[in-house]
Amino acid sequence: MSEKLIVKLGERSYPIYLENSYDDFTHGFSGLGSLSSRAVIITDTNVYEHQYPDFETALKNHSFKAEVFVVEAGEESKNLQNLQRIYKFFMENELDRTSVVIALGGGVVGDLAGYAAATYLRGISFVQVPTTLLSQADSSVGGKVGVDFEGAKNLIGAFYQPKFVYINVNSLRTLPSRELRSGLAETLKHGLIKDPDFLTYINDNMDKLFNYDEEVLKNIAYSNCSIKASVVEQDEKEDDIRATLNLGHTIGHALESVSNFALSHGECVSLGITGAFKLARKLGMISGDYEAAVAGILKNAGLPVSISGMDAEVVYQQMYLDKKVRRGRLNFILPTAPGQVVRREVSDRELVMEILHELFQNQKQAV
Repeated sequence: MSEKLIVKLGERSYPIYLENSYDDFTHGFSGLGSLSSRAVIITDTNVYEHQYPDFETALKNHSFKAEVFVVEAGEESKNLQNLQRIYKFFMENELDRTSVVIALGGGVVGDLAGYAAATYLRGISFVQVPTTLLSQADSSVGGKVGVDFEGAKNLIGAFYQPKFVYINVNSLRTLPSRELRSGLAETLKHGLIKDPDFLTYINDNMDKLFNYDEEVLKNIAYSNCSIKASVVEQDEKEDDIRATLNLGHTIGHALESVSNFALSHGECVSLGITGAFKLARKLGMISGDYEAAVAGILKNAGLPVSISGMDAEVVYQQMYLDKKVRRGRLNFILPTAPGQVVRREVSDRELVMEILHELFQNQKQAV
């Protein structure tokens, strides 16, 4: 294996492998001797078509056998109905507490498969094999798993760490450009909250990234995982510093739900980041120049900084279904300087509505 990072969480510690193929995937099980040979791969229809053949070949080359469960691609699959179907599949294949679940796909598959593993027989082992930039940058690391419920994103879930994460950066070659851009939102977010140099590196290497330059993809994956791991190690269950990873998510998650997931997660996070920077500037926390510079980087990545056709009042109400609401107040992660953010409660409805109207290209004032 070429590169490895360790997420240090005591007895729940696990490695992240950074590779350019699936050839060494089964080597990740070395040292995990308590696992049985019973394994289930959970994937989606897109990944099954474009990635699974290569993954299956790597498994067969090492005489590794697994059953496969396929869900429809898209956020709509992250629901309790599919969770029930997965439990039944586990039962039919006689999974026990020594079995392993392999999540081969993006964030939806990782969240769904991880939550199924976390709750079946009170918890069985699972492995993350993220195939999108979004999941490689963010969702596969840190142990957040769950499903959506009644239009609220990730309302039902758990913190449940994988046994290891295996990243094949060349899996990104099969992604549509919109998905690659979507993943960039979380990648840029890491630079905004912790590492200005990383933000600059991404912006300077945008063309190489979109041309799937292997070295650039590996550098970005390594930096992403290092930043995410360092935060998770300090605050595994989001009691404190881990909340900073939610930059852009207070508005972003609401937009996802209100759009019925027609907007991608990354597009919504980009809009949410834009909103957070607008809010911080209006609160006197950052300069207009910094706000404009970040908007320029998001645009350079092909991500939206405004959108038409959204109802600000509906989005505002949806924000109160977010898990980050405390004592009836919205919680935002707001920038204070390059690479620095803080968590702040905001109860000023007029100010938040003003931000939403600006984002939605509607300048009328809140009433």
